[in-house]
Amino acid sequence: MTLPLSRRVQRVKPSPTLAVTARAARLKADGKDVIGLGAGEPDFDTPLHIAQAGMDAIRSGFTRYTNVEGTDELKDAIIAKFQRDNALTYERSQILVSVGAKQTVYNLCMAVLDPGDEAVIPAPYWVSYPDMVLLADGLPVMPLAGLAQGYKITPRQLAAAITPKTRLVILNSPCNPTGAAYTRAELRALGEVLLEYPRILIGTDDMYEKIYWDPEPFTSLVTAVPELYSRTVTINGVSKAYAMTGWRLGYCGGPKDIIAAMATIQGQSTSNASSISQKAATAALNGDQSCVARMTAEFKARRDFVVKALNSLPAVSCLPGAGTFYAFADVSRAMAALGCRDDGEFAELLLNDAGVAVVPGSGFGAPGHVRLSFACSMQTLEKAMDRIARILVARVAA
Repeated sequence: MTLPLSRRVQRVKPSPTLAVTARAARLKADGKDVIGLGAGEPDFDTPLHIAQAGMDAIRSGFTRYTNVEGTDELKDAIIAKFQRDNALTYERSQILVSVGAKQTVYNLCMAVLDPGDEAVIPAPYWVSYPDMVLLADGLPVMPLAGLAQGYKITPRQLAAAITPKTRLVILNSPCNPTGAAYTRAELRALGEVLLEYPRILIGTDDMYEKIYWDPEPFTSLVTAVPELYSRTVTINGVSKAYAMTGWRLGYCGGPKDIIAAMATIQGQSTSNASSISQKAATAALNGDQSCVARMTAEFKARRDFVVKALNSLPAVSCLPGAGTFYAFADVSRAMAALGCRDDGEFAELLLNDAGVAVVPGSGFGAPGHVRLSFACSMQTLEKAMDRIARILVARVAA
């Protein structure tokens, strides 16, 4: 007998990035030689001073519940970070600490969306955004920004996607999966559209702010368009920049009433983020930032190598991202040459014949692409690109 599931959960699908990672792990366990380029997780250890803060928290007995919204100490560190890096001013009541930025986005969707409300999510997008909207009984609207426009949505596209039902816009820059980042001028142009719709809330996911290389400094939406301050939730975290994925610590700043509503959602799900992780995150945000610069420099070297290697392959195109640790390659011509029906079949071919696991672009709303994570050693990347080249050169160029 099959027990019934809610219609809500049947609307959503498992994360393709987690599925690819799990598949690669199973193959490795079976003795297969597989290189996994699916997961977005830095290969660096958490910097020692940050890890030490977590260990000190355990030794000192800081292992009990905290306020749902986060400790005052961490909130103050987040407030200082927003002021220092983004010229944004918040009070403690405007800050929420969560179990990763994923929970922050989920809290936002649950707090502001009613059945039938629409959320505009530019594609390519991080895989979880549309499903979070669906879980909140909302409807994702996903205008596609393709390679020809640098994977960045235009003001005209944004305006065309907005309807009377639009309640939320989610913007991710630098973007997972493409690495594309909006300039200050581009954000200002998008903001001019949003200023015409005062009922719309905005969530900006700045998780990859520190893993960024463009000559123009990183700009968050509200920094570029301060008029949107009263209806924008600025989301960030420590997972990527500080190699703290397993610590599960995200945070946001935003309008007091929206933050309070998000805290109510969190209070009935997980309550507070780990007390130990909060101590470590405080050390990360307040401490020496040279560790971030070192890791970011290494990510850039890997990006340069991977993008060059991908563009040297027959029938493959890849733009150099401005940030993140992902390369997003257009493989539509290679798929056609190989007779692949879709990017899932192309990724399956690479996994089975080259022993390299990548994520199909359709999971990010961009069919005909694949995402490769370069959050692994250069030696691993060299080996992976050599394997892919052997397959494509032999079969596509033939």
